[in-house]
Amino acid sequence: MKFDKSQFENLDIENVGQWPSAPKLVLTIFLACMVIFLGYIGLVSDKIDQLERVKGEEVTLKQSYQAKYHIAANLELFRAQMVEAEEIFATQLRSLPNSHETPGLLDDITFIGTTSGLEFVKLEWQPEISKEIYIELPIDIEVNGSYHSFGSFVSKIAGLPRIVTLHNFKINILQTGDDNLNLKLEAKTYRYQEQGVKTQ
Repeated sequence: MKFDKSQFENLDIENVGQWPSAPKLVLTIFLACMVIFLGYIGLVSDKIDQLERVKGEEVTLKQSYQAKYHIAANLELFRAQMVEAEEIFATQLRSLPNSHETPGLLDDITFIGTTSGLEFVKLEWQPEISKEIYIELPIDIEVNGSYHSFGSFVSKIAGLPRIVTLHNFKINILQTGDDNLNLKLEAKTYRYQEQGVKTQ
């Protein structure tokens, strides 16, 4: 079929059935392309977007599955670790003095200090400090003695069965000589904060 330009002249849009074959073919191809394009826009593109969303969900689900599978595969190990952690926590709790034991802690510190060769200037409780899960019990300590006595004192405090930490060391020289020093420090012990009980 030869292409004849004259077939595209004076076409009546209201009388397409009388058009020559060439314009009819062009119109048919154009309409087919429009139908395909609109079909793609209306149907296929939505399906492609949905497919991309599903692929994204698949990745998330796979990661979630792998995490849960890891937990399930190691469940016995996790349970054993939980039991071990609970035992360690219980042991640590037993290292914290309860309200009946805190007065005796001052006696222990006094005994340790005097047997280490120190002279106590000050030893007294300070106001309790309430934290989220424990109560901090500070003690102000001031002693006189020698460097070696200070070292022995700190070492024996660390060996107490109850948790006691030492902070804010300040050493001053009282007189010339190693045996005439003044040590100020803060000791802290801790008590478990009972749930539902807050100390101000």
